[in-house]
Amino acid sequence: MSASIGPVRGGEGREGHANAEHAGHSHAEHSHAEHTHAAHSPHRPASAPSIPLSASEQRTVTRQIALALLAGGLLILSTAWHAFAPADEALSQVLAGLASLVVAGPVFAGAWHSLKSPSLHGVTDRLIALAMLAAWAVGDMATAALLPIVMTFGHALEERSVLGSQEAIRALGRLTSGKVRRVGADGSLEEVPYEALQAGDRIEVAAGERIPADGVVLHGQSSVDNAAITGESVPLDVDTGAAVFGGAMNLDGPLRIEVLHAGKQSTLGKIIELMQRAEQAKPPITQMLERYMGGYLCLVLLIAAIVWFTSANASAMLAVIVAACPCALVLAAPSTAIAGIAVGARHGILFRSAAFLDKFAQIDSLVIDKTGTLTYGELRVERVLLQEGVDTAQVLELAVRLGGSSAHPVSRALVRYATEAGRGGGGVGVGVGVGETPLEHARELRGLGVVADTVDGVAVLGRHGLLSDYVQDLPEPPREIDGPCVGLALNGRLLAWFGFADALRAEAKHALEDLRALGLTRQTLLTGDRAAVARKVAAQTGIEIVVAEALPHDKLDYVVQEMAQGYHPLVVGDGLNDVLAIKAGPTSVAMGERGIDIAVASADVVLLGDDLRRIATCVRLGRRCLQTATINAAIGLAWTVAVIVLAATGTLGAVWIALLHNLGTFIVIANAGRLLRMDEDSDSAGLAHAGVAQESGSTSVSA
Repeated sequence: MSASIGPVRGGEGREGHANAEHAGHSHAEHSHAEHTHAAHSPHRPASAPSIPLSASEQRTVTRQIALALLAGGLLILSTAWHAFAPADEALSQVLAGLASLVVAGPVFAGAWHSLKSPSLHGVTDRLIALAMLAAWAVGDMATAALLPIVMTFGHALEERSVLGSQEAIRALGRLTSGKVRRVGADGSLEEVPYEALQAGDRIEVAAGERIPADGVVLHGQSSVDNAAITGESVPLDVDTGAAVFGGAMNLDGPLRIEVLHAGKQSTLGKIIELMQRAEQAKPPITQMLERYMGGYLCLVLLIAAIVWFTSANASAMLAVIVAACPCALVLAAPSTAIAGIAVGARHGILFRSAAFLDKFAQIDSLVIDKTGTLTYGELRVERVLLQEGVDTAQVLELAVRLGGSSAHPVSRALVRYATEAGRGGGGVGVGVGVGETPLEHARELRGLGVVADTVDGVAVLGRHGLLSDYVQDLPEPPREIDGPCVGLALNGRLLAWFGFADALRAEAKHALEDLRALGLTRQTLLTGDRAAVARKVAAQTGIEIVVAEALPHDKLDYVVQEMAQGYHPLVVGDGLNDVLAIKAGPTSVAMGERGIDIAVASADVVLLGDDLRRIATCVRLGRRCLQTATINAAIGLAWTVAVIVLAATGTLGAVWIALLHNLGTFIVIANAGRLLRMDEDSDSAGLAHAGVAQESGSTSVSA
């Protein structure tokens, strides 16, 4: 179906048509986000206003539809005159000829553009133009008018189909359109459009409003609905220091946010940009047609000429030219790619390139980083060894008050653990006050710990070397603590030892099991950490191959070695030391929530929510997309051949062939649209373990 006949975006030429075709999923995605929000929040804001067409687009759409309607009216008059005044055939032909001239402009403009900028879409433009010329040559004015009319309205229907609406991408764009209150340097508030926001701005987002840009919470507590961005169905509680995504819905309380990324640099902006580039995905058969499109056009004309000379049937010749338009084949890959990107975005997976269609079918092994990927990338309390006769609540209360006086990662981990224990979430079941204030006159000794005077004596939280100055006959730290260890003492008495570790993600074990079930049985833990720590994590997750103490170039060498042995590894990482391996791997995934920018920018796929179970979803989706694209290409090719045969044998005329041609296009689009129904049920095996959140993150407390 000709891109030039249907509405196109002003100033974009053929890309406008492709953008319209692959925009459609965003409507479904937007609706999904709104329905999810409706289910979770009583604060439903008024719908964002629709983004109107530009003046140029409005003129283009109005002109083409008006011309088609005018031509249709003239054609109806021609038919009516022929029926009621068959003796006056001349006027009927004149009316039909005028109808064909009315719609000829867009057709020949598209054909001329395709000559200047050759593409597979251009083959359709030129074939329709040639069919009109041939119809004029044989005096079939009605067919010359009907062909572009059918194609115009066929394209309009395609745009309103599941994957073909320009309005759909605008629906997603509504998430990035509106006004927000920006905080001035003097603390005053001014209302500005989203487009005016820049990195570093501070904004106020009230309950029930949409967050306009990626940022970090400076003040306030609330629940945030990230369904439209990360695919999380349950609202996320956020407070000071939490990262938030543009396009998410603030549900409960007011938030003051510092903008980190706005506009096209935000997560939502990147998703929209990816949708606009999805047309670049082409299956091998489409690439072959593009290489030989000149020869294909000559072949079509040769078949049409043979039909003309052997049958002297002008209608059959015209039908062959129309039937040869490869629209279904052209849309096979773009429609599938945009459906895959839509489903990925709904699951919190951002594909940076539509080339994942082919890549994921070849993946047969996994190379994964440890710190920040399999683990959380931050210290957490792993073991608490209490001394005899010590009360757990007293220890945790004192620890949180001492730790609150320090910004050291160990202190922050202790405060977080004690706070969670106070809420009953640390597996301890004690009533520690969440809001305990830091001790006055506390002194932080850099690299050693914290010391403070209390009514019960001197309190010390720190390493063995510091504790030994305050506790006589201090024993060595317990051997069972393999990692950072600090002690807590009060008035010369040791109360407890705290062991720290970078805790394994709750879903890590089950995520890797899912990948093994998908055929990725060769799994390698590639880390720069110590061998003992790496082996422990590998044992917990079922990974058999461990490469520890690896520098960035060692990781690169290992990935290259894997590929040299014939494997196609999926490389997963998050940090600067993973960038070389990520770039070298045939397919790579970066953890987007805590990953550094260069790693995220280098990967093919970014997990927005840092949920490892999404890797299996990603593999399933990639394989289904490749399967769907292949089926679509086969449908497109078979349909085109079948319609050409019907046309060449004179079974159907040119107008009926045009209708069948549009039907084939709709079949391809509808088949790609089936991907949009892929939801969490397709990864039920991985997501069934959602209740294990505390399993690997629990902390042992012993006396």
